[in-house]
Amino acid sequence: MDLIPWTILLLCLFSAQLAHAQENTNYDESNVPNYTLPDPLQTVEGTAVESISEWKFQRRPEILHLFSENVYGNMQHHFDTISFTEISEESALNGAATARQVEIAISRDGQKLNLVLNLLIPNNVSSPAPVTLLINHRGPDNMDISREIKKEFWPAEYIVDRGYVAAVFDVEDLADDNKETYTEDLLEQLYPEELDKPDGMRTISAWAWGAMRAMDYFERAPDIDENRSIVIGHSRGGKTALWTGAQDQRWAITISNESGAGGAALSRRRFGETVQQINSSFPYWFTPNFEKYNNNESALPVDQHMLIACIAPRAVYVASAAEDQWADPRGEYLSLYHGATVFDEIFGIPIPLDEEMPEVNSPVHTSHVGYHIREGEHDLTRYDWEQFLNFADQYFGLE
Repeated sequence: MDLIPWTILLLCLFSAQLAHAQENTNYDESNVPNYTLPDPLQTVEGTAVESISEWKFQRRPEILHLFSENVYGNMQHHFDTISFTEISEESALNGAATARQVEIAISRDGQKLNLVLNLLIPNNVSSPAPVTLLINHRGPDNMDISREIKKEFWPAEYIVDRGYVAAVFDVEDLADDNKETYTEDLLEQLYPEELDKPDGMRTISAWAWGAMRAMDYFERAPDIDENRSIVIGHSRGGKTALWTGAQDQRWAITISNESGAGGAALSRRRFGETVQQINSSFPYWFTPNFEKYNNNESALPVDQHMLIACIAPRAVYVASAAEDQWADPRGEYLSLYHGATVFDEIFGIPIPLDEEMPEVNSPVHTSHVGYHIREGEHDLTRYDWEQFLNFADQYFGLE
């Protein structure tokens, strides 16, 4: 049989499997199982965590280790060299910005990987400027600094007009979003030992690693204020943003947009996409150990509210869409609600969130935590960006 019929057959089988998975997905709140969330403020041994010191040096590292071991895989921090080369720089947006492309070269054990960072830097604000970094999984059309191609997903003109650097990188520089080829870049080149480990690094950790290398550049760029930095991701990029912000304390604000299972949504709710479904469809996003929790979420030693807690006392924002039930908007909000207790109980930062979700298109912005659910489908929209930057202006005192 020739290739074309086989290709069509495989596509039909995949579509049928996806349709079957979604047909058997729970979208009824009355069918959410009873569950008990792990306490962010109680160690594995059962000791209560009551001080900043206990949180910082004991419980927070313990939680991050549990996420590394069971969900995202190891986050590697060692490499031999890193260098930054400005590939191009020119005036853009009719003089309102400077378009810059930077190549970040990282080497380890004689191997090298290059990551390209695109930036539009506002010229009408005092330098250094605050920066937004988008973790882009939607290809080159969503990161064009020439602005010949413009997408709402990355509204660079609007970001610059608000006085922020618009920075973006393509996740495929680090690991393809493909189960057949995801190993070919960062993992095979710099960290091949991770591929044989049950808690080994996979794509979400690889993409988060790339965001950290972008921050390495921000720290060195005189026209960028790394202390007013925002990491933003949508969907799988939102999962990555949360893991980035929890791991790397240099980020001032972490924003997760419609990140769902393995992102902001509570796994134990089993609403929308479940651990088993995401592991079946995207096994290369998470560490192999995560498969142990397929249909076994209650055995997880963590849940996603604990990842949000690890970002405290830095700011965190979670966003949902009303028609994106697959991502479990209520589970995303509850994760933020429960994770925010660490701001109050450990750092003395009150977070006045109600247990009930806010209404659609009614953003809630507290001093350190933000949330909105908008009308519409699974996407990153201009409305989302407006809320994110309104929150950032408030947090950075730029209003």
